[in-house]
Amino acid sequence: MEKRFEYFAQLAVMFILVAGCFLVLRPFLAAMMLAAVACVSSWPLYLWLLRRMNGRQNIAAFTMTLSLVLVVILPLALAAYSLADNVTAFYDWIKQVVDSKSIIEPPAWLGTMPIVGESLDGYWHFIASSREEMLALAKRLLEPARNFLLAGGFLLGQGVMQMSLAAFVCFFFYRDGVALMRFLNMAMDRVAGSYAANVLGIINNTVRGVMYGLLGTGLAQGIVATIGFAIAGVPAVLLLGVATFLFSLIPVGPPLIWGAAAIWLFYQGNTGWGIFMLLWGFFLISGVDNVVKPLLISRSSNMPFMLILFGVMGGVLTFGFVGVFIGPTLLAVGFSLIQEWAARDSRR
Repeated sequence: MEKRFEYFAQLAVMFILVAGCFLVLRPFLAAMMLAAVACVSSWPLYLWLLRRMNGRQNIAAFTMTLSLVLVVILPLALAAYSLADNVTAFYDWIKQVVDSKSIIEPPAWLGTMPIVGESLDGYWHFIASSREEMLALAKRLLEPARNFLLAGGFLLGQGVMQMSLAAFVCFFFYRDGVALMRFLNMAMDRVAGSYAANVLGIINNTVRGVMYGLLGTGLAQGIVATIGFAIAGVPAVLLLGVATFLFSLIPVGPPLIWGAAAIWLFYQGNTGWGIFMLLWGFFLISGVDNVVKPLLISRSSNMPFMLILFGVMGGVLTFGFVGVFIGPTLLAVGFSLIQEWAARDSRR
């Protein structure tokens, strides 16, 4: 009886200790998970850099952390600042146009559209000539759109803060990574026994495959989009390229960028360049997503598209912007481990 009481007392103490540690670490959980994903994805590069620096762990870890800041965090911070600044300026310009009572003429191509062109042209003139209607339309559309974009900028800024904390954690993960791997191997041996090495291998390959797929696709789409924006003469080419990279992390995100650029070209009267932007976006920018992402992810995980979609959306709702990386990675690891478990049982 005393041994049983002692056993349950030990379990209660362990449970309280684990719960307390979780509550303490909960505010930093997203940053720590992102740091772990980043370190696992870039671990081969760190080992190569460590060999080049003759085993100087502090310098190698600092170099990797600084690279993460320059390549990822700094562009995100600039994009968040630029987004908030441009949204405010655009909103102020719209308000100035409404207050000035000036009539904005519709683009010439609007009235020539088949079926709906004449109706849209007439509605445009009706709205532009009626201050009351223009104010009502601005109240219905502009304020929610402004709030949505500012919320996106806030989410992006929050992501920058979480990534900055993750970069700080990354330094220690890189520096002490060998000792951490030794501890994980020992822990997995106790939990999974002879399957520990296989489980860790699946986790490593899946994390790298998903991260390479997300970031590789985003980078490719950003570069292709930047080239297209530059050819078509769209302003703020670099900002739109970075926005395309960020939106590529969200399913059906890049069409929002190149579609808006095409609409702007049509509004400016550049019908030919607008058609070019639509074709460039549909076949090249979005085509990259259909080719590069499945190619990179399928090398390590046969993860269904819906699982990626749920991972991105659920990750954002749970962890904020950094959930774009954490969500699909966690689901991919779980999906791969379930596949391995099912295959192992079928072989028995």
